[in-house]
Amino acid sequence: MNQLLSLLNIDFLIKDDALKNWRMILYLSLLALIIISSGHLADKKIFEIAQLNNELKEMKSEFVEKRAYLMELKMESRVIKSLQEIGIKPAKMPPVKLTVESNKK
Repeated sequence: MNQLLSLLNIDFLIKDDALKNWRMILYLSLLALIIISSGHLADKKIFEIAQLNNELKEMKSEFVEKRAYLMELKMESRVIKSLQEIGIKPAKMPPVKLTVESNKK
């Protein structure tokens, strides 16, 4: 009963040898602060990773969209139509291949 009253009155922090107890309390408090801060940093990293994943998904969909648009622009019929608007028509005769023979021996 006496020990319980001593504990409730916090006698262990005001006695002569209380310095050891204070050191332990400060040490445990510091460890608790370190654990709490590392937990918050881990949560922050998780949110940052989630945000970067969302940005990556948006960029991938934008890439696919732009690639599809480019493929449409590169189609021969689209190119011919664009060139006809400025007065250029496709050739009636296919191009002729020129070959140059060298006489070096």
